[in-house]
Amino acid sequence: MPTTEIQTWGDSVFLAVSTAINNFLAAIPAVIGALLILLIGWILSGILARIVSTVLEKAGTDRLFAQHGGREMYGQAGSSLVPSKIAGELVKWVVRLIFLVAAANVLGLTQISDLLNQVILWIPNLIVAAVILLVAPLLGRFLRGLIEVGAGNMGFSNAPILGRIAEIAVIAFAVIIAINQIGIAANLVNILFIGVVGALALAFGLAFGLGGRDVAQQLTQSWYEQSQAAAGKVRQAAAQAQSSAPPEPTPPPPPSESSTTVTSTGTMPPERGPA
Repeated sequence: MPTTEIQTWGDSVFLAVSTAINNFLAAIPAVIGALLILLIGWILSGILARIVSTVLEKAGTDRLFAQHGGREMYGQAGSSLVPSKIAGELVKWVVRLIFLVAAANVLGLTQISDLLNQVILWIPNLIVAAVILLVAPLLGRFLRGLIEVGAGNMGFSNAPILGRIAEIAVIAFAVIIAINQIGIAANLVNILFIGVVGALALAFGLAFGLGGRDVAQQLTQSWYEQSQAAAGKVRQAAAQAQSSAPPEPTPPPPPSESSTTVTSTGTMPPERGPA
């Protein structure tokens, strides 16, 4: 770019205005291209969102969500939760963010494009967390019904309580997994979860140790008596086996040397002389 010598203040103003106009005219193609990219992205995102919503609705996702207690599980907010619409909106904004990155690259806004790229790379974790939170109540409700039926058939009187505990446990684990998936204070959540589990184990141990002390004593006493009775039976069986066994025959005594030399009359036989 050629340099211009500034003589007066008018030359300075003219130079600044001409430079701004030149920069604006040079940026017009990039701005038009970015606007076209955004327009195409907005139109395409709406089309894709409607396609995804229609496909999921035809597949019966909304009906399954309502039949398995999804709306009842989420209370008042559950009436506005429609999985097909949620998936459509998610697809729409993902596509829009992708086209925003392309428009920022055309305009040369590298910092904005880097930020949007990080958001796009984080979106899959958000999708997985949302799916976990949507599926967990349904799985918890199914497990609750299964436990209630099975425990009721087995004769347990507290089957509803067991089913409710299982349902709450499934939802709690799902929330922890979702928080770890999106990376929000993962270490803090893990510490809190370990603390809750430890507190529950300690509470159960204290409740059993203090409230069920008599029961534990009776159980250990019965186990000790049964073991002693079993040991007495074993000793009795061993004694009976030894008493019923036939006695071993005693071997005859070995012959002595005097019996071979003494005759029936008690005299020594005469010795023979040499021939």
